[in-house]
Formats: sequence, structure tokens, C-alpha cells
Amino acid sequence: MIVKVGAAVMAAILVISMLIVGGVSGAISALLGGGGRPSATALADIPADYLALYRAAAGVCPGLDWSILAAIGKIETDHGRSTLPGVHSGENVAGAAGVMQFLAPTFASVTSRHIIPPGGRTPPSRYDPHDAIHAAAFYLCDSGARDGTDLYRAIFTYNRADWYVRKVLDQAALYTQAASDAAGACAASQSAGDLAGAPAAVVAVRFACGELGEPYVWGGDGPAEGGWDCSGLTKAAYAAAGIKLERVAQDQYDMGPLVPAGSPLQAGDLVYYGTGTASVTHVGIAISPTHMVNAPEPGTTVRIDKIGRPLAATRPVSGGSRG
Repeated sequence: MIVKVGAAVMAAILVISMLIVGGVSGAISALLGGGGRPSATALADIPADYLALYRAAAGVCPGLDWSILAAIGKIETDHGRSTLPGVHSGENVAGAAGVMQFLAPTFASVTSRHIIPPGGRTPPSRYDPHDAIHAAAFYLCDSGARDGTDLYRAIFTYNRADWYVRKVLDQAALYTQAASDAAGACAASQSAGDLAGAPAAVVAVRFACGELGEPYVWGGDGPAEGGWDCSGLTKAAYAAAGIKLERVAQDQYDMGPLVPAGSPLQAGDLVYYGTGTASVTHVGIAISPTHMVNAPEPGTTVRIDKIGRPLAATRPVSGGSRG
């Protein structure tokens, strides 16, 4: 909830707050720079339309990560799902309203200084998620979030309490940490691939790892089409390495060459699933003997999954045609 405090009091509070919570700087550093991929927690908890708004709105403030907006939206109104007074109509006892819990004077001040992008109401409304989330991004930016100048101060300005800042940062970490761990697993697999002397596999894995968090779209060949499906991702990953694969999982399997049964998988191997070798329906790209980058199914995103027990595996670096 956004509140007002006198400038002198604000300065004193900030000094005391920073002394109390010095350990929060590491959490802030981890969230600077913007553009973090949504974690599995974020994808499970944040409605798709709100997630899109948080990610879009963060773009109005260089250096503001979308996860900060999402964390505030979670804490304030559970992404608009709260039924408490003041979320969808009226005001709460403090006068705050809307999905991001703006006071009317604060919201009016923000919208008088900044143009809310098209997509909401005319005039902008605290109750419209599009307007409120963009206004929150502008407000945080004005308060210190721009280029990571003082993210702590920005969040503290939103709700002047140390516990609130810590809660926002903790929630933001939950929304991005799993994706960071996945990126780390990808980095480790690439190093292993280099040591194994398969540079094309390393390029393919690096490409696939770079798409973590992108949406699954049936028939999708990349972000220009809204996302990836399983074989679209593996085809593009190997195209980046100069190896041409067929478009669908069955045809990629048929290209071979097969990894011999019982041989350990290597980074870059393609792993297949289905009811039989003539009914291959899914493919992922291994990043280790046990894990793969995977575009699983509608409603999910590109992520790292356990390989489990695949039907078979191929090693394109041993026989794929050069494009």
C-alpha cells in the first residue's frame, strides 16, 4: 500500500532501515538488470494475463525486473484475486484501491507525469490491472528503481516498512530463482560439452538454454510465433550449430544416428518419447545424462526436466546433415 511521509522523516527512516537490513543488498543485486525468466513457482502462481502485464510494464523502467512488480502484486492483492474491500471497488480503510493498492492522490500524481500505454481505461483507473501495474512501474522508477539506482528505497517508498521490502524481495526471488538455477545447470552442461570435444552440441545446448522460460506453442518455431514446441526448439538449436534437422520429432528420430542402448547420454543428445519407434511424439535436448531442456506441452514454458526413461536417443553431432 502506498503511503505518504514527510521528507525529513522519510530520510531518517531510510537511514535507520538501511542499517537494520544491510544483508538485503545481496538480494537486490541479484534482481538488478531486468528480464529474469519466470520460475516454475511464478508460472504456477501468477495468472497468465497478469504475468504478461508485469513483464510488459517493467519495460517502462530500465533496470526494473518484472518480478518486483509481480511480488508487489502478490503481496497487495494476490494478483487481483483478493476479495477484500478496495481491490475491485471502493477503498480499504487506508484509502488504497485497485490491484496494486494505490491511494487516489498518488495514482493521480503518477498518471499526470507519465502516459500510461494503451490497453487500459480512459482515463486510467486504479482498478484496471493494465493501468495499475504500469503506474506502479512508473512510481517505482521515480522512487529509485531506474537502472537499479536504489531499489530498496523504491520498494520502501511503496510501503514504508522494512518487513515489506524483505517480503517483496523474497517473493521476487521465488519468482525467478528456479529459472536462475536452471540457467546454472545449462552453464555446467556447456562446460562439460566443451570438455567432451563436441562443439556443435555445445552450441545447440547453449541455444536451447537461452530459450528457458519461453512459452510452449504447438507448431511454434520461436518467439516470433509466440513460442516453441518440442521439435521446433530442437531443430532451431541444431540449426544454430550448422546441423539441419527435420521439423517433427518422428522425422528427427528417423534421421539418427541412435545412441547405443546402455550408453550414457551426452549434452546435445536428443531424447525421444512415444509409444514406439514408429510413434514418436516428443523430443527434448539433453544437457546431462539425467536432465534435458524441454518444451513440454500447452500451458507450460521451455524448462529443464529430468530425462526419465526415454524411448530412444540420437546424437545429431555424429551424423546430422550440414545445413
